[in-house]
Amino acid sequence: MTLDRGGKVRHVIVGDAEQLFIPDLGRARAGAGRFRGIRLVHTHLRNEPLSQDDLTDLARLRFDLIAAVGVGPDGRPGTLYHSHLLPAGSETPCAEQSATTVHDERFDFTGFITALEEEFSRRTLGAVETEGQIRAIAVHVSVGADAIDPGESLRELAELSRTADIVLVDRMVQKRRQYDPKYVLGRGKLDELLLMTMQLDCDLIVFDQDLSPHQVRAIAEVTDVKVIDRSQLILDIFARRAHTREGKLAVELAQLRYRLPRLAHQNTAFSRLMGGVGGRGPGETKLEIDRRRARDRITRLERELEVCATHRQSQRTRRERRGVPVVALVGYTNAGKSTLFNAITHSEVLAEDKLFATLHVTTRRLRFPEDRELVIIDTVGFIRDLPDDLRSAFKATLEEVTGADLLLHVVDAGDPRMRQQIESVDTILGDLEALDIPRIRVFNKVDLLDPVLAANLCRNHDALGVSALDRSSTRPLMELVESRLWQAGATGPH
Repeated sequence: MTLDRGGKVRHVIVGDAEQLFIPDLGRARAGAGRFRGIRLVHTHLRNEPLSQDDLTDLARLRFDLIAAVGVGPDGRPGTLYHSHLLPAGSETPCAEQSATTVHDERFDFTGFITALEEEFSRRTLGAVETEGQIRAIAVHVSVGADAIDPGESLRELAELSRTADIVLVDRMVQKRRQYDPKYVLGRGKLDELLLMTMQLDCDLIVFDQDLSPHQVRAIAEVTDVKVIDRSQLILDIFARRAHTREGKLAVELAQLRYRLPRLAHQNTAFSRLMGGVGGRGPGETKLEIDRRRARDRITRLERELEVCATHRQSQRTRRERRGVPVVALVGYTNAGKSTLFNAITHSEVLAEDKLFATLHVTTRRLRFPEDRELVIIDTVGFIRDLPDDLRSAFKATLEEVTGADLLLHVVDAGDPRMRQQIESVDTILGDLEALDIPRIRVFNKVDLLDPVLAANLCRNHDALGVSALDRSSTRPLMELVESRLWQAGATGPH
């Protein structure tokens, strides 16, 4: 049964020996510093202590307290097990179970719950956001012989989250034979995730793999927090960092393509028109209107991006007619391409220690002795498992790579994921049918490594080491570029 703080019975619940079904109590979560004002007291017929399900219900429904009355072999009540929530910063989300007898002296429950709420308010004040950053938990689920190392993948997810002003306060990893079709995680881990969101006062869960609309909705309903996947996080970063007209068009197109199949599951607006007899029609009508508007906007954006692509193709054609070679900087995101571009061209293109600082193509012309010149291009950074919607939307931008005469593959030599990043870039270049274009591998940030180690890395990977922060270190690179483009006796790269 449930009791309010005045001791009045609110619900009488009849379950079975295994479980009971708690009725709808209104809001699924109370405020951060307040509880529901209800205690749940139930029986355990085999005199066992509180179960994990009991503690999950305590956290999810924010009961004042949960108690189980153990029934002895003689059928009489005996041990009383009870627990309550602990504020953020505690080692565990729930207090260690207390075991007394039902005949023990009663305590001042009103004073106890008042003091506990005051402690919650004091410990959770300002914990939801830190300087505008959202607190979140990262989740990675490995299936079978997954080639991706969870630790490395989560480190990259942490970088993506940092770029999006999200603070990852904890992470969860589970290895399964296969994904749960509804929750991705196992049910036990899902309950643990719920407790973590309550204990750490988080309002966001970021999954390291893509989720279906059904999975997002199911997990959000259980945890009562917002759920996003890796693709949605990358889309959000692109939306924040797109500044050019073409970049904004491409990001909006990618977002609409991502959201269109999910419109039916974004039931916040949908539910406002539902309810009661005759409520179904308006809801379906609004859904169809949203879908039609999204499809119309997608068609319009595709036409505008085709115009941009045609303009780019015209520029490439003019360069080809003049015989001006093109060099494109490619590489994993945050490898230092824009910093190297600035060092080579003496430009001031935005360069930050964040992922996807560059979302648009920047072009500069360079002159060499003997009246030689080339066009150098700074491109969008690559990343593992780039969402198909983004890759399709940025197709015109990525085509700049396929039209280059020489690629400078920039690698962060100090990144522990260097080898995996090189493989990811090679995979994307293969998808773009650009593997046949001559390449120079450039190991950036070698100034941060031991000189002997840097020299060995460059030799083993047939790379040239530079520090984009030191322009003098780029001279050997430009000499190599010149020799590749204009061989002895040749007049051009073609």
